[in-house]
Amino acid sequence: MDPEEICSELDRVRADFRDLLDTATVAELRQPSEGTKWTNEQLLFHMLFGYLLVRNLRLLVLAFARLPDGASRRFAALLNAGTRPFHVINYLGSLGGARALGYTGMERLMDRVISSLQASLRRQSTASLDLSMHFPVGWDPYFKDLMTLRDVYHYPTQHYEHHRRQLTLTSTRGG
Repeated sequence: MDPEEICSELDRVRADFRDLLDTATVAELRQPSEGTKWTNEQLLFHMLFGYLLVRNLRLLVLAFARLPDGASRRFAALLNAGTRPFHVINYLGSLGGARALGYTGMERLMDRVISSLQASLRRQSTASLDLSMHFPVGWDPYFKDLMTLRDVYHYPTQHYEHHRRQLTLTSTRGG
């Protein structure tokens, strides 16, 4: 994908996230999601967290891409070794995120992080977008062994769409 396609994707997600929060009732947001142990509000926070994570992942790619390939390979292997604790922390972190931020706070944070990612993406050269590093494939089904910076900017939307299908809000069921 080119940077403008990714930016368009981010605009679509920003509007969708806002619409999901604005149209869901509090009762719906507190209902269980499908296929996860989270409620809808907890899953929405987790979806937001995917974008927050990318702010740090892009810095890692830029750093590791300048090192020998083995450095990121070893780093990814180390992270893969910690997959089980990562999943526990990932789960627990989303339990209170929505309640701590509130729905309006989640919307504002999503707006800010997407604007920040778009600005950062537009500043990248083609050469920097092609920089890559190894990733811990056990952490997320959308992590590939080797990911470019371009892949990292696209990743949170893949993650978002995956989890959006698990929401049980009326607006996601077409009703």
